Amino acid sequence: MKYHDWDQVLEATLAVRSHWNGTPKVGVVLGTGLGALAAEIVAEATIPYPAIPHFPHSTVQSHKGQLVCGTLAGQSVIAMEGRFHLYEGYSAAQVTFPIRVMKELGCRYLIVSNAAGGLNPFYSKGDLMVIDDHINLLGMNPLIGPNDERLGPRFPDLIEPYDANLQKLALQVALEENIVAHRGVYVAVVGPNLETRAEYRYLRTIGADVVGMSTVPEVLVAVHAGLRVLGFSIITDMCLPDALKPVSLEEIIAVAQEAEGKLRTVVRKVLERLDG
Repeated sequence: MKYHDWDQVLEATLAVRSHWNGTPKVGVVLGTGLGALAAEIVAEATIPYPAIPHFPHSTVQSHKGQLVCGTLAGQSVIAMEGRFHLYEGYSAAQVTFPIRVMKELGCRYLIVSNAAGGLNPFYSKGDLMVIDDHINLLGMNPLIGPNDERLGPRFPDLIEPYDANLQKLALQVALEENIVAHRGVYVAVVGPNLETRAEYRYLRTIGADVVGMSTVPEVLVAVHAGLRVLGFSIITDMCLPDALKPVSLEEIIAVAQEAEGKLRTVVRKVLERLDG
């Protein structure tokens, strides 16, 4: 799949509808170590990715690879329990195809989460960051190729890819719940290797607060499709070039899982207060 095909979106949407007849208001993408939020959804259907035409298959160890459909905090939601990454060998269009299906099913909001490395020295492992903006260093874009106006405009504006009101709401909730939450810039790199000391210095110099290997493609497609986006990063390791230590996937997952309770609290409270 080099670009998004309207007929493929409809085919996948019909496949989901054959398992679930709900109309989701909110789509949720759960990143590395963040799958437990799916367990809080009052599930009406759980659909493995292989059962949906044109969906990639999740190959990442900590990602289950299924759609969970139901309600959370009083809102109808559809959640990706496991996302796709460019480093798995998928194209940008494949990675973001589920966002197209979420939109076609009825979603008006998208909540994305990820595990990320902290570049800002004022952050700490286990902190949350509400994403205010991003930098795309992936070298590719899911919107490249013929544009179908039924999916979105040819030249979408990214002056506010992450909804300012949703950011404000998330930060207010975190404050009320006594949860440390920053607001900052996420930079996306392809991976799968972690970065060199020189690369961490460069990423911090160009204005990034955290670094990860996902999220930006999904947000680009969400903005193109007219969804309101709220993004979260859990800081799972610190990427300070002058105090760098080796880190393993197991450590990253452990920190993400430990901090996930904070993210679940914020997401639930945000959903409870969503308007319209």
